[in-house]
Amino acid sequence: MSTVQTWVADFAVREQGLTGANVPWLAAMRKNAIQRFAEEGWPTTRHESWRHTSLATLEQQSFVPTTDAPADDLASQVRGADSGHWLVFVDGRYAPGLSKVGSLPAGAELRSLSQALVTSPDQVQDAFGTESQGSSATALNVALASDGAFIHLARGVVLEEPVHLLFIAASAQGASFPRNLISAETNSQATIVEHYVGQGSSVTFTNTVTRANLATDARITHIKLQQESEEAFHLGALNVEQAKGSVFNSHSMSFGARLARHDIATTFGGQRCETLLNGLYYVDGRRHVDHHTLIGHAQPHGVSREYYRGILTDKARGVFGGRILVSPGADGTDAVQRSDSLLLSRMAKADARPELEIYADDVKCAHGATVGQIDEDSMFYLRSRGLDEIHARNILTYAFAAQSLERIEIESVRQRVAHAIRSLLPGGASLGVLA
Repeated sequence: MSTVQTWVADFAVREQGLTGANVPWLAAMRKNAIQRFAEEGWPTTRHESWRHTSLATLEQQSFVPTTDAPADDLASQVRGADSGHWLVFVDGRYAPGLSKVGSLPAGAELRSLSQALVTSPDQVQDAFGTESQGSSATALNVALASDGAFIHLARGVVLEEPVHLLFIAASAQGASFPRNLISAETNSQATIVEHYVGQGSSVTFTNTVTRANLATDARITHIKLQQESEEAFHLGALNVEQAKGSVFNSHSMSFGARLARHDIATTFGGQRCETLLNGLYYVDGRRHVDHHTLIGHAQPHGVSREYYRGILTDKARGVFGGRILVSPGADGTDAVQRSDSLLLSRMAKADARPELEIYADDVKCAHGATVGQIDEDSMFYLRSRGLDEIHARNILTYAFAAQSLERIEIESVRQRVAHAIRSLLPGGASLGVLA
């Protein structure tokens, strides 16, 4: 039996036990989603957007139903002393005993998707999306997702402290399908941190989708920190719809997993939208990470900035595919896209494909990509100041990463990400003073 057939059979067994199985619109959508996955199968390298990323190794794996694996210690360790609102999920299921939601202003809703499906299924339907959106892997998420985060901000609501969504892959050979829904009404603001971690070196599979809808002048900052085990598989999608004057900032930090794929897309549905897509990844061994992005400038006077950086060593591989689409009538568009990769070994490989597709006049657009090694002139400068070669190389590597970290505005979150990248870099412990 192929892995596609295995997942279809698994759906047939689990269907009636999924949260929301008695909600008509969701039950019908799940059936359509698994049918689409059965017909299309996993994305393959024959698909242009997957040309450099093969899921063959994932298809060879078998996954079992997850159990109630303990994750108390890891949740406490990750959370530390950081303030904010915390929703914790273990193997894709909400863990209320590990979560901690503080006082929320009137008009702010923060709860699990499983709870929202019981209390307000119609509200969930408005934000859920459909089975036809995204890749066939995203359709599998629609079929099997039964939990995740549900965030709704009423008009003018501002969350001063960040919302942390912590996802722990705790069970060996376990698979989880979180689906997170974010609705931000006019003039609302929030920072949302998605953090994915694993226990030990177990093989796990996370197939996650986050959808965000920003109304007029809403402002959302989204930070994704992926630190799952080195044997994990991670497929993630982030889809955003922006109304007039809204601002969306995305920071994708990918430091774990044997194979990680991040699909990030936003569409400007109104004039004067702004977006920042900022990414940083580190891969070693034979690990593989892929970022694919789409910014749809569908209305005039939109501004987008896109910067992705990768650090690669050993025989690792990084992929960046970015597309900026300027539709007819989107005059006054201002867009910049850049991808830079730093190779720390001769066997590491980076592929970059920045794209601009322009169908409007009076636009200002630029894109570029670089793949290279540590600059010898910079090395010479630091060596001439008395640093040994190893320390000089470590400083230059961290400086390359720091340009991505500087774009994260919240200090506590920036320090968390800085600590994560320093723990991976050679000699990173000596770089703390540079954070």
